[in-house]
Amino acid sequence: MRASRWARWAMCALVLSICGPALADRGNRSLATCTSFDQSETGEAKVSFTVRNSCTIPVDCAVSWRLVCAPDSKKRRVVHPNQVKLVLSTGASQSTEASAAPCGDDGWTIDSVLWTCQPNKD
Repeated sequence: MRASRWARWAMCALVLSICGPALADRGNRSLATCTSFDQSETGEAKVSFTVRNSCTIPVDCAVSWRLVCAPDSKKRRVVHPNQVKLVLSTGASQSTEASAAPCGDDGWTIDSVLWTCQPNKD
């Protein structure tokens, strides 16, 4: 009888040691584990930013960047800050494009690219 109780207790302890951390971690998951960001050039003067949502909830995301025209010039240098808000349902992805068209024939760079996501409040 004692061996049977000890075996059950040992089995429960084993299950909790294996599954316990995984179950405890489920409540502490952040959106960083189920959202992703990618950027790629889509031509000579465009960059595409894509956010993917593999979370089980919809998320609101924002992508911001700076387009800098004539970055090496002291007189012609112009900075164009940009931001786009995206609403992503479960399993969706959405893209936005940064274009260097406002720079005309001047050189350009895109920098300060940031993206954030938070749970949708609706």
